Amino acid sequence: MASKTLSFFIALAVTAAAASVDDCSGYKATNVIQGDSYLQADLTLAGTACNVFGDDLPRLRLLVEYQTDSRLHVKIDDAEQQVYQVQESFLPRPTTQNVSVSGAALQFSFTEDPFHFNVTRKDSGDVLFDTSGAQLIFESQYVRLRTSLPDDPNLYGLGEHSDDFRLGTTDYTRTMWNAESPFIPRLSNLYGSHPVYFDHRGASGTHGVFLLSSSGMDIIINKTVSGQQYLEYNTIGGVLDLYFLAGPDPVSVSKQYAEVVGRSAMIPYWTLGFHQCKYGWPNVEWVSEVVANYSAANIPLETLWTDIDYMGDRADFSLDPTNFPLDKVRDLVSTLHSQNQHYVLILDPGIHYTTSYAPFNRGVAQDAFLKAADGSWYLGLQWAGTVVWPDWFGPNTRDWWTNEILLFFDPATGVDVDGLWNDMNEVSSFCSDIDCHPTRRTSHPGEFPTKVQPELLSAPRNDGSGVMKGLPDRNLLNPEYNIHNHKGADISDFTVYTNISNSDGTYQYDTHNLYGTMMAAASRAALIARRPSVRPFVLTRSNFPGVGAHAAHWFGDNFSAWDDYRISIKQLLSYAAIHAVSFVGSDICGFNGVAQEQMCARWAMLGAFQPFYRNHADISAPEQEFYLWPLVAEAARKAIDARYRLLDYMYTALYRASSTGAPVASPLWFAYPNDKNTFGVQTQWLFGDALLVNPVTDDDATEVTFYLPDDVFYDFWTGQQVRGNGANVTLTDVAFTDIPVHIRGGSIIALRKESANTTTALRKQDFVVLVAPGLDGKAHGSLYLDDGESLDVAGHYSDVQFAWDGRVFQMSGDFGYGTDRSVQSVVVLGGSNGQNTTIDGPWGLEQGFNVTVL
Repeated sequence: MASKTLSFFIALAVTAAAASVDDCSGYKATNVIQGDSYLQADLTLAGTACNVFGDDLPRLRLLVEYQTDSRLHVKIDDAEQQVYQVQESFLPRPTTQNVSVSGAALQFSFTEDPFHFNVTRKDSGDVLFDTSGAQLIFESQYVRLRTSLPDDPNLYGLGEHSDDFRLGTTDYTRTMWNAESPFIPRLSNLYGSHPVYFDHRGASGTHGVFLLSSSGMDIIINKTVSGQQYLEYNTIGGVLDLYFLAGPDPVSVSKQYAEVVGRSAMIPYWTLGFHQCKYGWPNVEWVSEVVANYSAANIPLETLWTDIDYMGDRADFSLDPTNFPLDKVRDLVSTLHSQNQHYVLILDPGIHYTTSYAPFNRGVAQDAFLKAADGSWYLGLQWAGTVVWPDWFGPNTRDWWTNEILLFFDPATGVDVDGLWNDMNEVSSFCSDIDCHPTRRTSHPGEFPTKVQPELLSAPRNDGSGVMKGLPDRNLLNPEYNIHNHKGADISDFTVYTNISNSDGTYQYDTHNLYGTMMAAASRAALIARRPSVRPFVLTRSNFPGVGAHAAHWFGDNFSAWDDYRISIKQLLSYAAIHAVSFVGSDICGFNGVAQEQMCARWAMLGAFQPFYRNHADISAPEQEFYLWPLVAEAARKAIDARYRLLDYMYTALYRASSTGAPVASPLWFAYPNDKNTFGVQTQWLFGDALLVNPVTDDDATEVTFYLPDDVFYDFWTGQQVRGNGANVTLTDVAFTDIPVHIRGGSIIALRKESANTTTALRKQDFVVLVAPGLDGKAHGSLYLDDGESLDVAGHYSDVQFAWDGRVFQMSGDFGYGTDRSVQSVVVLGGSNGQNTTIDGPWGLEQGFNVTVL
């Protein structure tokens, strides 16, 4: 009862404070200087300070940069530059081309007193961002900025979340604070923070707005009492570092955003295969049996993963001497590699705190861990018990981390892994609140320390004054503005205390959301040091803008339920289309709970048409490997057969994402931006630019209704032409081993002629090219080829272009990849008599050719 009473009074206090927010006088602009490609001004308080959730900053700076013809940068920070800003070393800022105002697609305008600004499209005059509806508030621990929006806007992004892909517009709040999130709760902050949204206005175009801030925040989408739609940022720190992306089409916005935060890294070819994991496999013999069972069931298995079961006492860089002894693990990996299969292991950030543990001792020698105010190692709780946490801003931490990876994963003496999996890196701590104080002893998993009030004061390890590292004298544990963190009332609940300083003088209060991506970047760098010429593979749970340049992401600890099956589609659309993270996917059949056979069969089909394809379950869940049910095994064989034949099409889409920022998967409105019926569709997606995936989504159903725009399509499985009429289509009797997939008219797809049991064997197969003519009778497509593993292909690649003009098929492009594979045939779908036309080859893939169809 006492806690509920306290929560009641806290709520009253916040409500009372919020009531005075609208009374703030804002700022006025002076000393305005305007050049051909920029504008700058001073902003000073226009009246008495409000001091609602902190101290109002009296002097701010405004900088406006016309960086490219499609990107406008607007930055408002403090004149003294003490307020924390995301480090350039973490996220390098995009270079500006200093384009002329007259040549820019977006235009900035403002009023001086009180200060407000607008961003408009130059060609149409459409107002994209308008802050005149509320005064700017810029305090030591609270920043508010509001923009008006059109009625019923189509907004997307602001991940990571499990909500609708098209965001709510009434009383809707998105919170940015990375947190462990079992069962992916709804209307909550999850593992990643991405303060970017796309605003799609149909024929008027699409634009994006990115706030480069790692501060905890609530982004509120609502209407005023008078009915004015708005979006409002409420942050507990940081500056307003805004990037406006003009588009005007959706794909262009995706590319422009990827240019700001970094394009996704190119993945190794083998990672597109099917992966299997399970938390709770008891020993290495059991794991080996899983591999054998997949082989016996004739279900291709590309990669085996092992969760923390392999560790000794749940400590990184160790093996359980009884259940996972080194000699047997090395035998397992050797066997996998001899069969052209792969192996990935998990690494958590919590490092076992004990002097009997060599990685800890070496980290101490390198000063690699976060420290408390008294100079001792800051302690927390994770799987190994009492742990310390790497300080990724430390000058030696990456070297220490790399060395541990080189030692433990030494191919000659250790575990020869093919990739690394970073989990629990939000950071997730078993300490539920700031009263939890781990003792200076070794704990075992599940053993929690006595609660003791800790010393909460923390001092920076370097003087951070005046260098964008954070204002002094802030309440770093309990800011007055309380964001809606689902893990607890305080932002330090179940994570590293936010008053802990990093070695560069910044605080976890400001950098919390960066931690997981920094760990992933360090892991990627370590794998490159381990094998300098080979593309690394890292999977991370925690994430922030730019993570795609370092790692893949999976959508966390979901639930074995139909609703989570459906949510995986929304999450794919958010990350691949909006957040510039290409290699993503969910735990197939669900992580928590008991997987049901029909649902798992559907999920095996659905997951095959998403980039990352892994079956994974919790220790508390029953086994759910595909071969355990006849129905699921049949679905998996069909799904993987189709996926593997399409692997080079997928690989090409991922190459486009890494080289141009084009989304590897997208919603229907990306391809049909003027069709209002597509704006809310969230159970279909385009994989690449040619495949439209329309899965059955209702519980245990064999019927599906999906939308087909006004266009021509072709059934992927039969080649039959289907005319979309801008209406819903209903299919009945869709077996649990089927998934409706269509090829968009106007597309050309290269498939492998046959599937295979591994991606290595698959690469020995020749190609068949499918031509799907559009309404105008024409089509185009492409195929990217390289060796599938080199970090730098150094020109040894082929970027092949296909074209069909209704009569002649042409293959052209750059042919730098030497291969004896060939195109065995070209198949033109949907001829005048409804029959496909096949032209037999073969034609080599080292030069272009033309084929005329009479």
